Amino acid sequence: MTRPPRSDPNATRLPEGFRAGSSLGNSGLGGATPGGIKKPLLSRVSPPQLIALSFALAILVGGCLLALPIMHSPGRNINFLQALFTATSALCVTGLNVIDPSKDFNRLGQVVIMLLIQVGGLGIITFGTVFALLVGRRVNFSERIRLAQQVSAFDVGGVVKLIRNIFLFTFLIELLGAVVMAFRFIPLEGWGRGLFYAVFHSVSAFNNAGFALYSDNLMGFVGDPLVSMTIALLIILGGMGFLVQLNVVAHLVNPRRNRMLVHSKLVLTMMGVLLAVGTLTYLLLEWSNPKTLAPLGFGDKLLAAFFQSVTTRTAGFNTLDYGGMNYATLFITIILMFIGANPGSTGGGIKTSTFYVMMASAWSMVRGRGEVNLFRRRIDQDTVIRAMTVGLISIGLVNGMFVLLLIFNTNPQVTFVQMFFETVSAFGTVGLSMNATPILAPDQHVILILLMYLGRIGPLTFAVAFNSRSSADLVKYPPEKDIIIG
Repeated sequence: MTRPPRSDPNATRLPEGFRAGSSLGNSGLGGATPGGIKKPLLSRVSPPQLIALSFALAILVGGCLLALPIMHSPGRNINFLQALFTATSALCVTGLNVIDPSKDFNRLGQVVIMLLIQVGGLGIITFGTVFALLVGRRVNFSERIRLAQQVSAFDVGGVVKLIRNIFLFTFLIELLGAVVMAFRFIPLEGWGRGLFYAVFHSVSAFNNAGFALYSDNLMGFVGDPLVSMTIALLIILGGMGFLVQLNVVAHLVNPRRNRMLVHSKLVLTMMGVLLAVGTLTYLLLEWSNPKTLAPLGFGDKLLAAFFQSVTTRTAGFNTLDYGGMNYATLFITIILMFIGANPGSTGGGIKTSTFYVMMASAWSMVRGRGEVNLFRRRIDQDTVIRAMTVGLISIGLVNGMFVLLLIFNTNPQVTFVQMFFETVSAFGTVGLSMNATPILAPDQHVILILLMYLGRIGPLTFAVAFNSRSSADLVKYPPEKDIIIG
C-alpha cells in the first residue's frame, strides 16, 4: 500500500518538470478549473510571468517617483526618460546612469534609489511575501512556487523559512558593511551625511548595483583598503547567491549534518577562478598604463586590480577609469561582464554555472566523451541543453541590441568599442561604463532600458513567460544521424 502524500506544504516538492531553479515550467496563463470555475487572475499567472510583470510595473512606478520635482536637487531639471532610466538601473541593480545621482537627486531621491536597489536585489516577489507574513497572512502553494522561482530554490519545501533567512542574512551583512565604512565616511562627510553614505554604499555593494554618491564613482578611494576591500567583500557575498550563502554558513556551523552542495562547490570554484583571472589580467595589461595603474604604488596596484576583477562580476563600481584602459583589457572585461555572477544572486549575466556547463560540455565533446562529470556527479542532458539555450539567446540578444544602438547612433564621438562595452554592461546588469552612456541619444537610452530589464529577469525567463502553452509532443519521430556538424 502506498503512503499518502503529506499535507504539510513545507514538505511538498515541486511537480515534475517544474523545478524552481529553472526558468521553464507552466508558462501558460491558465484559465478555468476543470469544473468550470474561473481562477483568480493572480493564480493564472505563472512564476516567470509574475517576475517579468512585477519588475516592469515596479520600474514604471520608480520612474514616476524619481520624476517628481521633490526628488531633484535645486536647479536640476530631470525629464521622465532620465528618471525612468535611473529607476530601471536601480531596480535591475545595474548602475549605468545618464545623469549624476550624487548631484541631480536630493537626499529624498537618493533614499528612493537606495530602496529601489534593495527591492530589485532581493526580488519584488520576495518583498511582497515578507510583508504578507508580517501582517499574519498565510502563503499558499502557488505563491510558494513563485517564491522558489524568484530565489532559484530547488524545491518548494521550506521556501518561506528560506526567505526569512535570506532577509536576515542580507540585512545583517549590509549593517556590518555600513558600520565598517562609517569609520571612513563619517570623518570625510560628517555624522549625518557620513552615516547615510555608509548605508547607501553598503546596500548598493551587496546588491551589486554599482551606484555611488560620488561623481567619479569610487576612483577617489583607489588606494583605500578599508573602502575598497569592504565594498569588494560585499559584492562577493551578494554575487554568491542566496542558496550558496546559506549552504556555506550551515556547512561551517555543522559540517557533518550540512554537506556542501555540488552547486555550491561549482559556483565557488568558478568565482575563485574568475577572480584570479580578472586580477591577473588587470595587473599584466594595465601595469604600465599611465591612465590606470602606472601612477600607483605596488600595493595600490594589487588592490585596484583585485577590486576591478570583483566589480566586473556585475557590480559596477570602479576605482579606475575604464575609458583609459587598453583594448585587450576591455575585451577580457566584456567577457567577465557577460559571464556575470552566480544563479539566485543579486548579480546578472549568463551566470557562472551556465558558463561552466557550456564550456565543460564542449570540452567533453572534443575529448570524445558523451557525458559531463562534476565532483563525481553527472550533469544531465537537460541541464546542458538549458545552458546552451541561455548562452545562445543571450548572445543573440546582446548582438541584436548592439546593432540597434549602432543604427540609432547620432554621436560620432561614441566609438564602436564604447558602444559594445555599454551594451554588455547593460545586459549583464554590471553598470561599468566607458563614459558613453550619458552622451547617447534618447532612442539609445530606451534600448538600454530594455536591455537592463531583460538582463535582470533573464532572457529565457522572459521568453518562457510570454510563450503560449504548448503540450508535449505525442508523436516521436526517428532520430536522424546524417546531419553533419562542424
